[in-house]
Amino acid sequence: MTTTKRQSRSRKASAGPTAAQLAWLKRGLAQPGGKLPLFDDSGQRVNTRTIKSCISQGWAEPWFANPIKPDWLVCKLTDEGRRISEGG
Repeated sequence: MTTTKRQSRSRKASAGPTAAQLAWLKRGLAQPGGKLPLFDDSGQRVNTRTIKSCISQGWAEPWFANPIKPDWLVCKLTDEGRRISEGG
C-alpha cells in the first residue's frame, strides 16, 4: 500500500507538538488571555514557521493584526493549545 501526501499530512497533524512548539505554547499559559510571545527568552523573534504550524494545528490563533508590524503574528492559545501545554 502506498502512502499519499494527504495520508502523510493527516498522520503528521495527529502528532504532538515539537519541543520548540511546546515551549512557545507553554509561555502563553502565564499571560493574560493566553497571549503568545513574539520573542523567545533570548530576545530573538519566534520562528514564523513555528507560529504558523501551531495555528494550522489549532493550538494557537491570530489575536489581532499589528498595523505597525503587519508581518508579526500576534497570537493567543486556543483551548486545545492550552490543554496540550498543560500536558493534558
